[in-house]
Amino acid sequence: MRLRSTVAAALGALALIVAVPSSADAASGNFSYTYSGLDGSPQVAFLFDPPSRVCITLPEVADPGSSSPARSPRNNTDATAVVFTGVDCEGDFFLLRPHGGHASSRLKLRSVAFS
Repeated sequence: MRLRSTVAAALGALALIVAVPSSADAASGNFSYTYSGLDGSPQVAFLFDPPSRVCITLPEVADPGSSSPARSPRNNTDATAVVFTGVDCEGDFFLLRPHGGHASSRLKLRSVAFS
């Protein structure tokens, strides 16, 4: 039963990403997140005008074996951001609304897709 709920939720998120139209296949604005640098200090990275309906694995945290997940995402684009706990848009996901949607440092992510 739990597997069916997980699959249904993942398909719903995928349908949202594919179904919502966007202008010029890109989200306008920026998406930011915090990750731990090589020395352990917090670093902030940005995605500017990210492509729509494309999975973006965050390069700083792409290798689960050698990096901690990113945290504290902030969506300042005009599209809904779907953040995923795993690389290649796999694992648990969370939706961030456009124009300021954000989450605390408790939300861990490794990839994102925009509607």
